[in-house]
Amino acid sequence: MATIDLIVLGILKKESLSAYDIQKLVEYRNISKWVRISTPSIYKKVIQLEEKGYITSTTIKEGKMPEKAVYTLTDFGHRQFEKLMMEISCKPINIFLDFNAVIVNIDSLSKDTQKQCLSNIESNVKTLKSYLEENMNLKKNVPEIPETGMAVLEQQYILTQAIETWIVSMKERFEL
Repeated sequence: MATIDLIVLGILKKESLSAYDIQKLVEYRNISKWVRISTPSIYKKVIQLEEKGYITSTTIKEGKMPEKAVYTLTDFGHRQFEKLMMEISCKPINIFLDFNAVIVNIDSLSKDTQKQCLSNIESNVKTLKSYLEENMNLKKNVPEIPETGMAVLEQQYILTQAIETWIVSMKERFEL
């Protein structure tokens, strides 16, 4: 999957890290909330990227800790990173929202159940929006937080606002 490749290569473009450190950085930056990426996929991906020659590993041992592989981007990996950046940025935009599976089937439910489903979605959007507001407020004046990270948070916040507006129109459309 090119998206996971790009995430891992992008992280390693900035610094050499172990798969564990990459996974922790993905968690810390909440990347898995915005991009489909899992912990096991990161471990598999570094092996695949190394097999393809995009990254190379060095085994290190620190103190009494067990040995670990630290990955570094190769020149070939730098070129692949730029290639993926261009490829993905040129692709049509797809926004996958899991709750759309509910929306396409909502007219098969009773009015009360339709209303409950929309209320559930609305509640989850409000929860996400609240999380984003809190996260943006905590990180807005922290110099270590990259501007690109803040840009994604802002993007997601604006999307939650749009979904809230859309929910109002759905309630009106279905007279709920």
